[in-house]
Amino acid sequence: DWRLTLPRFEADNLRRNLALVETLSEMARARRCTPAQLALAWLLRQTADLVPIPGTRRVDRLEENLAATQIMLSADELDALKQLSTHHEIQGERYPAEFMSSLNA
Repeated sequence: DWRLTLPRFEADNLRRNLALVETLSEMARARRCTPAQLALAWLLRQTADLVPIPGTRRVDRLEENLAATQIMLSADELDALKQLSTHHEIQGERYPAEFMSSLNA
């Protein structure tokens, strides 16, 4: 898996980044949905100008993504997700240094 070469998936970075995933997973379990559905539901409630385009290869994942449009998040849930997204610093660069230097970002 080529993702294992990415800095975010190196041992220490991965361990720290999985804390974010676990928190999101706990919130999703409480809502009886998947973490992906919770993330999509949150994105859909941000602004009308934002249109998430999740990738999928399987019909069941497409159905899962579509079901996220039916999840109505409370103000408290929206706030908790906002706090999670803004207060958790992702560890590790997105790409290795040799790739980062070729990007215009």
